[in-house]
Amino acid sequence: MSAPITIIGSGFAAYQLIKTIRRTDKLTAISLFTADAGDDYNKPDLSHVFSKNQSASDLIKISSKQFASDFNVDLHPFSRVERIDRVEKNITINGIKFTYSKLVLATGADAFIPAIQGDAFTEIITLNSLAEYERSQSKLVQAKRIAIIGAGLIGTELAMDLKQSGKEVVVIDPCTSLMANMLPEFVAHSLQKKMCKSGVVFELEQTVNALNKVENGISVQLSSGVTHYVDCVISAAGLKVNTDLAKQAGLKLNKGIVVDLQLKTSDENIFAIGDCAEINGKVMPFLQPILLSANILAKNLSGEPAELKLTTMLVKVKTPLMPIQLAGDCVIRASRWQVDIDATGTTVKAFNEAEQMVGFVVTEERMKHAFPLLKQLNN
Repeated sequence: MSAPITIIGSGFAAYQLIKTIRRTDKLTAISLFTADAGDDYNKPDLSHVFSKNQSASDLIKISSKQFASDFNVDLHPFSRVERIDRVEKNITINGIKFTYSKLVLATGADAFIPAIQGDAFTEIITLNSLAEYERSQSKLVQAKRIAIIGAGLIGTELAMDLKQSGKEVVVIDPCTSLMANMLPEFVAHSLQKKMCKSGVVFELEQTVNALNKVENGISVQLSSGVTHYVDCVISAAGLKVNTDLAKQAGLKLNKGIVVDLQLKTSDENIFAIGDCAEINGKVMPFLQPILLSANILAKNLSGEPAELKLTTMLVKVKTPLMPIQLAGDCVIRASRWQVDIDATGTTVKAFNEAEQMVGFVVTEERMKHAFPLLKQLNN
């Protein structure tokens, strides 16, 4: 019996790959090893669990046991891979070796936690997975005051959702505006204004100097000298790619695990997909490139050579007080903006110095123009 295709990780990328393989191949042996329970869930739903009053179990679409049965997978939950042996083509878990024919790394990324002084540093909560939410669910539900470190996409979405669920929320970020790498300041200002009106407090151009335990929670001491008192602190300060196994195996690394357009690493028998994979110098933790990657990798694993072709993707920001969709680069590469604003919303087109359109943002009722603009951007 030949060795199986082996996948490490059980996030969206891993499960999308398995579903894609099984559309055309029901029999090839697939083994999957994951450090958590391995239940199938929709990770973006974590951004609005509070306003919907959802528990961790509510987010599970298919249990790991049912997934394994439905898709004919030898699934090993709570099995942390210790090392990869590229010569012998095996992985080790608890001292036991498992051989592979092809190996797929879908190890994802962890929430980044900035270094902060104080005895409450270990109390920081992250919400980058179902398991993390499950661990902190009770504490977050009971909390009345919550601080969020980071005003990027996830931090902004969480802040609005927590506020809509009745929490007091303060958001801290060193940048001058929300989602600073994604939204032009004038769009970010409109979003911030709506969120402030709902009661969210923003401490921009600030960092957290210290977190300390106090009688009724945690004191959050800012670089400005201001102190906020909260019950919980959430870090939404970005992601840190999980490359430990790849590093141990001697694979080529940069921002992530470097892969070619076939999703192949520097070892011809090892592939990477999802948040951990670096494609064309970029790590792309979004659903669309993962969906495209899963289709290409499924073909390559079946012996049908195919290369990934990435188009500009549409990003939906889950902020119901001011719904937003965007694509391309509206900040770093933009030298001017064409702005159209009325009572129905805002349309922003970003242009570079060569007068080429490089990105756009649409808000509220203007979101119906997103797909025509995306087509224009990709032409």
